[in-house]
Amino acid sequence: MKGDIQPLITEEAGPYRQALPDGGVLLALDLGTKTIGTAFCDAGWGFATPGKTLPRGKFTVDRARLAELIRERRVKGLVLGLPLNMDGSGGPRAQASRAYARNLAPLGLPVLLWDERWSTASAERDMIAMDMSRAKRAERIDSHAAAVILQAAIDRLAGGIL
Repeated sequence: MKGDIQPLITEEAGPYRQALPDGGVLLALDLGTKTIGTAFCDAGWGFATPGKTLPRGKFTVDRARLAELIRERRVKGLVLGLPLNMDGSGGPRAQASRAYARNLAPLGLPVLLWDERWSTASAERDMIAMDMSRAKRAERIDSHAAAVILQAAIDRLAGGIL
């Protein structure tokens, strides 16, 4: 862990924005049961793009893969999809995402848990509009959903409405 300070883990844009006053590249994660979709944004928080879809395995292996992406892209913060129920309540999957965020603490980066309701449906709709085959959509859906999650987060963060 970077120093002895526990990194920020929050569901609120304001404190997260304050933790990153100079912006910087963000890495978004869409946690599936079998894969982890990734997406990155530019340092100015203008646009999000899908990254790799990683196979999900033991957490220590996942964290090592993520640490490598963080080093390669000089990531300053993480945005983790938070799977809330349609009524806004959290269930077992939301609890699992919060636990995953806590387990990312050794990476030493602030973590923003972001509502991911409708992200997969939105990503699917966008990929269909691009005339992407069903097979390609299946292998890329998690990373495209991560980009949808990240774009929503950076729109809020960069827009100043916190």
